[in-house]
Amino acid sequence: QVQLVESGGGLVQPGGSLTLSCAASGSIFNIYAMRWYRQAPGNQRELVATITSGVGTNYADSVKGRFTISRDNAKNTVYLRMNSLKPEDTAVYYCNADIASDRLTYSQGRATAYWGQGTQVTVSS
Repeated sequence: QVQLVESGGGLVQPGGSLTLSCAASGSIFNIYAMRWYRQAPGNQRELVATITSGVGTNYADSVKGRFTISRDNAKNTVYLRMNSLKPEDTAVYYCNADIASDRLTYSQGRATAYWGQGTQVTVSS
């Protein structure tokens, strides 16, 4: 079994910064892409940022230039550095990762998508 555990959320003033972390643990052979999503009340969950196993990155237009996604493969951890935060960034942030749990699954090019439990980010004065 695989678990993703997020941390780092909280209350921050507009213009402030936060760094979210998401650590994967359990039966892990290889982690492919890792992502951050967010969901604000009344809205659908939206993709915020993606980082591939080759550390290519992609961002939603709304966060480009303000957020940075990174990963530490030795720690099976993905980060989201959020700068210049705005009230509209308020949401529950979820991490997501495509993981092969064993050598056989990896050799077949298969992976399972796992989700964290979410961490609340509130941007307010």
